Amino acid sequence: MRFRTWIVAALGLGSLLLLVVVSMLTSSSRAREIFAQLDRLNTHYQNVDAKLRRLRSDVNLSGIFVRDYLLDVAREHVPEYRERIGQFRESNRATVSELRVLAAPHAEHIDNLEEQLDEYWQTFEPLFDWTATEKIFRSASFLRREVVPRREAILAIAQEVEELNNANLAAQRAEVTRRQAALDEELRRLLWQTVILGLVVMLVAVFRLRVLERRSDRERALAEDAERQLRQLSQQLVATQEEERKNLSRELHDHVAQVLTALRMELGRIERIRAPGDTRIGLAVGECKQLVDSMFRTVRDLALGLRPSMLDDFGLRAALEWHVRDFSGRYGVNVELNVEEDFDTLPDQYRTCVYRAVQEALTNCIRHAQARSIQVRLNGQGGQLHLFVTDDGIGFDPARRHAGLGLHGIGERVKELHGVMSVGPAEVGVGTTLAVSLPWPALAMEAPLARAAG
Repeated sequence: MRFRTWIVAALGLGSLLLLVVVSMLTSSSRAREIFAQLDRLNTHYQNVDAKLRRLRSDVNLSGIFVRDYLLDVAREHVPEYRERIGQFRESNRATVSELRVLAAPHAEHIDNLEEQLDEYWQTFEPLFDWTATEKIFRSASFLRREVVPRREAILAIAQEVEELNNANLAAQRAEVTRRQAALDEELRRLLWQTVILGLVVMLVAVFRLRVLERRSDRERALAEDAERQLRQLSQQLVATQEEERKNLSRELHDHVAQVLTALRMELGRIERIRAPGDTRIGLAVGECKQLVDSMFRTVRDLALGLRPSMLDDFGLRAALEWHVRDFSGRYGVNVELNVEEDFDTLPDQYRTCVYRAVQEALTNCIRHAQARSIQVRLNGQGGQLHLFVTDDGIGFDPARRHAGLGLHGIGERVKELHGVMSVGPAEVGVGTTLAVSLPWPALAMEAPLARAAG
């Protein structure tokens, strides 16, 4: 069973993503709860504090209002003061009711506060029946004995409620702080879990990738070695083919051509010794001579087609000129040859590569391109030997390049010499250009220098 890395990586990354999402959602929910609780706590504290401030304000204002009443000796203002005192009392009762709801845990203090407030407001009831004289003589002692002590008691109870509210706020804030610390601890724990899981996934992925890289390196090395062996085999096949062609061409030229020449000489001797009146032998000998001559031309063409002897005897330029003339005469195509330098000093492998490239290119121009005019240019520039074969045919179809063995063989010859071959559209107009670039061989560069020095 093959170990599939992508399954482990997918599970690890999925778990990591799920953990991150869950931790984010959980922390967000907990944070919202803490913030909501803190907001409720602040709101409750502010409400209780506001009620207490209003209660103390009403009590203090009522004391000031009662003092103003005692100083006012006009009887017609009594109903107004009575009504205003009643409003203060109703406001206090409403405030106490609201405090009872807000400060439910401190109900005992609220009851005590309510009782003191009732006594405080009841103390003011007899004042509205006093005469002006009673207001003058009794107001100071009344305020000192009855009003001030009760007011101080009410304010003391309100202070106690405020202190309890502050204590409750502090306790609630401590609880919020504890929950926030717990949230921070949980977030740190989730963070470490995420980091550990991420490290595990990373280690597994890195280990698996390392194994795959080593396997890929081995397979690439094997592929490169196999490619190198195939290239060597292809180059050996090309070299063997070229050597076999050379041997066949030499055999046809040296043996078969000599046999045909001897046969023709024998036919000539037979023709000379025949009887003067025997016309049948003369006709037969003439036909045999024609057959021998035709066979001789065929053998010569085969020998030159396999490998022209002039490539070895007279050099590359002569072989190319002969091939261009023969090609033009055979197919009726105008072929222009331009050899800009002397390439006769090239090694045999280079001469053979260039000649076969021109031969294959001209054949493709007739077979596939339907060309009527071809240009062959050979030059040497920048330490490179450049060959260009350009036709005016129908163009080049890249899909057919790998179909033929001719261009593949030329490509192998060029690669063996560390060169580059390309086939593409002609630079000007229509047609196709085959371009071959070969590094200039060291021996070919030393020969002209040696001749110049000599």
